[in-house]
Amino acid sequence: MNKTYTAFAILLAVVGISAFLIFSNADTAAGRLDEFAQCLAGKEVTMYGADWCPHCQSEKKAFGQSFRFIPYVECPENPNQCLDAGINSYPTWIFPDGEKLEGEQGLKRLSQASGCLLPTGD
Repeated sequence: MNKTYTAFAILLAVVGISAFLIFSNADTAAGRLDEFAQCLAGKEVTMYGADWCPHCQSEKKAFGQSFRFIPYVECPENPNQCLDAGINSYPTWIFPDGEKLEGEQGLKRLSQASGCLLPTGD
């Protein structure tokens, strides 16, 4: 009986520590790029992509929770919008002046192209 309680306590501690680490990292990263993403949105920079695209997933992951601010068009759900925009590959970032950046760009390249500043350390 004592071994059962010890095993349960250890399991509970491992789960608790794991949950703490996961959620504390998520909370820290949640708003880290909000201003950058909002700047891109304010400049009407739009990402076109597809959920199944690994490069699109990588771009989204780089923004973390801040991606919610990025104007995004899911092309398989909006094929006419993507055809009208001349989307040939995923991801494609389109700027209001018509400039297109095709393929995975990364945060630094998007910052350079848009003039939106990244937080210090990125």
